[in-house]
Amino acid sequence: MKNLLFLFCFLLCNHTPFSQSQPVDSLLQKLAIEKNEDKKVDLIVSLFLSGLDKDPYLTIQTGQAILKQGQENNDLIKEASAYCILGTGYRISGNPIRGLQVQQKALQLAEKANNFSLLAMVKNQMAHTYRDRDDWENAFKIYSNGLDDAVKGKNVVIKIWPVMNLGVCYLNLNKLDSALRYLQRAYESSITINQWDIPYMLWNLGSVHSKMGNSLLAVSYFNMSIQISESSKRYRQLNFAYTGLAEHFQRMNLQDSCILYLKKALEAVQHTPFFFMSVKPSKMLADLYEKSNCDSTLKYANIYKIANDSVFSNKINLEIQVMTFDEELRQQESTAEKNKDEEQRKQNIQYALLAFGIIAFIILFLLLSRSIITNTKLIEFLGVIALLIVFEFLNLLLHPFLERVTNHSPALMLMALVCIAALLVPLHHRLQKWATLKLVEKNKQIRLAAAKKTIEQLERKPDNL
Repeated sequence: MKNLLFLFCFLLCNHTPFSQSQPVDSLLQKLAIEKNEDKKVDLIVSLFLSGLDKDPYLTIQTGQAILKQGQENNDLIKEASAYCILGTGYRISGNPIRGLQVQQKALQLAEKANNFSLLAMVKNQMAHTYRDRDDWENAFKIYSNGLDDAVKGKNVVIKIWPVMNLGVCYLNLNKLDSALRYLQRAYESSITINQWDIPYMLWNLGSVHSKMGNSLLAVSYFNMSIQISESSKRYRQLNFAYTGLAEHFQRMNLQDSCILYLKKALEAVQHTPFFFMSVKPSKMLADLYEKSNCDSTLKYANIYKIANDSVFSNKINLEIQVMTFDEELRQQESTAEKNKDEEQRKQNIQYALLAFGIIAFIILFLLLSRSIITNTKLIEFLGVIALLIVFEFLNLLLHPFLERVTNHSPALMLMALVCIAALLVPLHHRLQKWATLKLVEKNKQIRLAAAKKTIEQLERKPDNL
């Protein structure tokens, strides 16, 4: 009862929480001038949610607008997120193959951008392709990888997504305690951070409680999801919620109520771009009518066939499976290449340190030796070599950091290296001046000592005679 009271109070206090506070054009203008990497991701998330569940073509248009900005400025953050949004638009419009192709391209760009929130966002959307097809093993693996990245990232909305979706995975794997824990955790965060995902969480929480046998609480969750989805015209979530409620009544052996809500689920997407989502409710209706009404069975079986062939045919399933294998192979090769490059970089750093150590030892030996007269030109030459080695060492050491900060911009990388050189050259000049003075002083002392020794020897000769 306490949970129900809290839910109803929340619904009353938040009767319009899902309208976008800013139009798409305004957000795109802000994104165009934003320089901070993390704030870009924040704006992109707001743009991403603007058309989701309402119109997949608006999602695609948004992705195209961000892609245009990214290509004009050679901005990996914008390009990766644009392909991620485009892939989502293709997927929710019923084209999972094209959607997955674009998402894989987004992942490759996100890896280059090396932004953890962006990586988590892309992986979360990629995993949806497998979730939609009940491939819970692959979905769980990718959501888990996304969670690891989200924890390291800064965007608070993206941190919620893999937690929420792992809860859905646990629900469909019938691990109800884990499902409830993850979904409740995501739901509590969303109340204050991102209320857009609440309808999705509500009907999934309803499914958890339905399977646990908490009928009253389950129906309350479903009804709240339906109410919010209807008021915000989110047809996908409306279809999900009605279908989930129908499944609940099927568990309760209430066939009439089950049929009622399955028909509502079909109506929710009947005249929308989300018609392919008719697959599940039409299949359930055809099965329910199989023994009692042949006409209805044929009617819904036909709807099921049309919707299923458009998205879930064996050919499409096979293509997605091949694409999955290709992506896994690419990631394995990428990981191996990264490990190889990192190992090579560590070796180069060690070589640079070793070379610098040898040069520094030689210079110090020549400076401190009390018996060797050294040419100043040799010290200057060794000093230049040491400067170059130190510069190369700093370049190797700071290169990954500079790539991340400059977003792989050649001009900014060059400026950063010039700044490092500008700091090293004056320091080198001072050290070289000091070394030269020390060397001259040392050479004078050696020559003076040699002269004194010669004079002493000459003075002794007359005595010996």
